[in-house]
Amino acid sequence: MFSFRGLGVKIFFGIVAVICIVTGCIVIFTQPTNYEKTTASIVSIEEDPNYIPDPDSTNDKQYIVKVKYTVDGKDYTTDYGFYSPSYKIGDTVEIQYDPKDPSKTAAPQGPLFGYIAVAVGGGILVLLIVGTILTKKKVKNLVEVQGETVFAPSEKGEERELYFLTDLGTPKAGHRIEDKNRKVLYEAKIKKFTVTKPFEVEFTDCVHGQTTVHLVGHREETDRNSIIFDNHYTFDFDGVPIWKYLKTHGITVVSKFASGKVMTPSYTISRDGEEIAYIEQTSQYPHEEDAEKHKIAGKMPIEGFYRIFTKEKNLDLLFVTIMAFARSGATDASGGSRKILFNS
Repeated sequence: MFSFRGLGVKIFFGIVAVICIVTGCIVIFTQPTNYEKTTASIVSIEEDPNYIPDPDSTNDKQYIVKVKYTVDGKDYTTDYGFYSPSYKIGDTVEIQYDPKDPSKTAAPQGPLFGYIAVAVGGGILVLLIVGTILTKKKVKNLVEVQGETVFAPSEKGEERELYFLTDLGTPKAGHRIEDKNRKVLYEAKIKKFTVTKPFEVEFTDCVHGQTTVHLVGHREETDRNSIIFDNHYTFDFDGVPIWKYLKTHGITVVSKFASGKVMTPSYTISRDGEEIAYIEQTSQYPHEEDAEKHKIAGKMPIEGFYRIFTKEKNLDLLFVTIMAFARSGATDASGGSRKILFNS
């Protein structure tokens, strides 16, 4: 069983499109071409006694519609094969019959249903293809304008405690890293909110005064439905799944619960095998004085807020790594949600 959100919706609708097109073609090419049309009258509408309703369906009844039509002076009665709540006895409907054997009729919708199904499926495929092409074009344009993304080399300084915060209550949720004095050191802001396309996000190194634009996709969730919490969470970053993107830049993460804090995830982040930071998930009050002020609320860890312990001077790649956890909801660097249970 799979459930998809965000980018994974493309997979779902791609399957739907293929089903629509195949079904439509079957209907179109199996419809008899030599059948003739005539008008029939509804003579009865009765509840189907053999119908067993689906427990998940809102329809607890199904009806059989009988129609009567005349060909060459002879009357015929047949199951119309379609029901609408608007139907009443005496209403007229159009049917198709075999002129060689008028007792044989075709589906009331005729090939029209097939053409509609093909059109819908084709339309979905076109939208998916166009959307993918436009996204790749955007990534290419970004590279042409600002070049390939190169993260600053790792540089160590004094150990410091920093705070990662996420904007709440807005679809254009941004992120930032602050120091103890609440000075913003690094931040990411969405330039424009979109529903189907990746966000254009400005990443600003406030210390060095540098801004880079990246394309950040919507969150994708896959429910593998096996072991508890066996989910996969990800999103695309410049057209690449975020966990693959981080791996190609030398990032590895060890996940576990923070010492003495059963429900507080923590992560040791390394770059090219060298530890660059240790982070703990916090409440929306990562600053100690705020957590103390809000008491109980300040002790409830939630996604998007972290306390950072690091000697790293350059925060660009560290920021993207923490944002990956903040935006995806994953608990390990593979995008999973249960590995932390086995690492604790």
